[in-house]
Amino acid sequence: MKKLGLATALLVAMTGAQAYQFEVQGQSEYVDASINGENFTGGVQGTYYLKDVDTSKGPLAEAAFLNQASSVSAAYNYAELDVKNNGKAKNHSYGVKAEGFVPTPYVPVYASASYNHSITKQNGASDDNGDRYALEVGAVIAPNTLVAVGYTGTPDQFVLDTFKVMNNGVAASTIESAGVIRNKTDAGTARIKHVGQISGTNMAVGVEVAGLFADNNMYGMNADLYLNPKLSVGVTFVGTDGRARFAGLNDGYNVGRFDQAYGANVNYFVTPAIAVGVSYLHANQKDAPAVNGQAVKLDTDTVGVNAKFRF
Repeated sequence: MKKLGLATALLVAMTGAQAYQFEVQGQSEYVDASINGENFTGGVQGTYYLKDVDTSKGPLAEAAFLNQASSVSAAYNYAELDVKNNGKAKNHSYGVKAEGFVPTPYVPVYASASYNHSITKQNGASDDNGDRYALEVGAVIAPNTLVAVGYTGTPDQFVLDTFKVMNNGVAASTIESAGVIRNKTDAGTARIKHVGQISGTNMAVGVEVAGLFADNNMYGMNADLYLNPKLSVGVTFVGTDGRARFAGLNDGYNVGRFDQAYGANVNYFVTPAIAVGVSYLHANQKDAPAVNGQAVKLDTDTVGVNAKFRF
């Protein structure tokens, strides 16, 4: 009977479950940068929702947001960078996060808290350990419209936000840590997110605009068009006014400014419980100086694949 029950639950999850409480996401990226060889990253994230998430309210990808579903998550990501003439850097990043929506007589209130830890090793040297803490508060000021502000503390120099790596890719996350937060341990954040149906159609749009303000500033936008509840196409843009410093390049040598990054993605739910996607991002660098007589170019292209399983 136990085997039959397990088989039935798996069949329901694969064919058409209309609610879920767990989500497991896996992601990997191919990284091609001027300064390094061809590298790969890999990560996994697990999320538990405190209540069942209804998938019938709109785009499947935004089911948790549309349900204002509170959750707890854990994530891990591994990245490796072969730096020409300067050895190899490896990074392990771990994170935990809690998000909550609380009804009030006025508007639903939102809050989140996260902790991330990065271990970075360069050329066999001792591990460089870093910690990162973040808090965010906001409110759903209109149907499916969230406004939030926050604080990020990074007492250590280089720490990746594991959840941003999983959702936005390693290139944008590295630019944020190395080029924007950089020497300043405190950063402010702000974002607006909206998901809405296109009247008279089965389509919807999702837009998120965000900013991070620290030693330098970073701003970005993700926009998605949901052609139907299962299929979406999206674009990403990131801009900064910061200069990046990377460990291992002459102990944090100034390697120029990432002017902007832009990309595209496609995501498809094979069933309401199983999704696959692909993404592309190009990060453009300006003002590259010379290190050891050679220009340090960090123009970067990434191609990512991801999969989600809900049950």
